[in-house]
Amino acid sequence: MLEEVDGDVWVAERPIRYFGLSIRTRMTVVRLANRELAVISPIRMDDELTGQINAIGAIKHIIAPNLYHYFFAAECKALYPEATFWAAPGLAAKKPDLPIDQTISTQEEWPLDELKFTHFDGFKSLNFSGADLLNECVFFHGQSRTLILTDTAFNFDESFPLTIRLVTRLGGGYKSLSPSLLEQIATTDKPKVSAAVERVLAWDFERVIMAHGAIVEKDGKQKLRQSYEKFLGRSIATVV
Repeated sequence: MLEEVDGDVWVAERPIRYFGLSIRTRMTVVRLANRELAVISPIRMDDELTGQINAIGAIKHIIAPNLYHYFFAAECKALYPEATFWAAPGLAAKKPDLPIDQTISTQEEWPLDELKFTHFDGFKSLNFSGADLLNECVFFHGQSRTLILTDTAFNFDESFPLTIRLVTRLGGGYKSLSPSLLEQIATTDKPKVSAAVERVLAWDFERVIMAHGAIVEKDGKQKLRQSYEKFLGRSIATVV
């Protein structure tokens, strides 16, 4: 279940249902220079997956990267009680029962130098209760030139079931590394989102890992820039 993406980056997936669709959600595991592991957007753990993770290092950081991807973080914390549970801003207020240790706030207070982050401000998603902020934190692993997203972009392709392909062709996120139509409708503060995209594009990444969709191995920076230019209706310079 644990798949190596790069020398110190792994992913694992589980099926979930979203708006009645059967899709998959992805967890990313990053091994730091001190051999500690940071787990972004944990999925449900079983003995097989836990054994595979333990074979590559010790989980010391559990990250809930936005206000939606927290469902299995507490379960992961129970398995690794010595790990620090990091949460996106606002998650402690939304789910006060979660065993959160720290809120991801400023880069100065963030101890993982090898895993940079930025707040993707202004980005919202549309659900049954209306438009909600995601408060997503986006991460960059410089050694592998990997950008790690959660719900700020999707990338479904022909490897997914026909229903998913049809829905994402119409609703966004099909072979485009882009937000879906739900996020595009819900997100109205485009200046904030534009500033967030510019901060992301300042990083030197090639690969993009997202929670839902096919991993982009090449030209990830250019593909993300193009999709957000279309969404925002303005040009965004690619920073070299």
